[in-house]
Amino acid sequence: MTDRVLLLSLRPRFAEAILEGSKTVELRRRPIAAGAGTRVVLYSSAPTMAIVGTARLRTVDVAAPETAWKRHRARLGLTKEEFDGYLDGADQAYLLHLTAICELDEPLHLYHLRESGVFQPPQSFRYVAADDPLPLRELAAQ
Repeated sequence: MTDRVLLLSLRPRFAEAILEGSKTVELRRRPIAAGAGTRVVLYSSAPTMAIVGTARLRTVDVAAPETAWKRHRARLGLTKEEFDGYLDGADQAYLLHLTAICELDEPLHLYHLRESGVFQPPQSFRYVAADDPLPLRELAAQ
């Protein structure tokens, strides 16, 4: 397990699917240097614009796009067309297997985070930093 906490930005539809349990694998184009047990904070992008839950990273699978689709399509929450469009031109797919998914009782909205300090949600992902707003750091420390 690692002490670093991953802040993962998701479209609202994918955040909802993860929280509902129908999506357990998140697809990315870029490598993620995080190991099993890494805590993940789930940020739902516009129009939600809030941290909506947490999870743990079970593993990161790296595969060629076609192999990734064959192995994980049922857990991605994507159509084949969406999958192909997202990975167009990519040699590898990075698949984050999420577990221990927990929805927050109350979302932590962007405006609230910004009241507590400077905060910019990631385009894709980043790690929670020591200068992030206190509510995010407290959530990451749980």
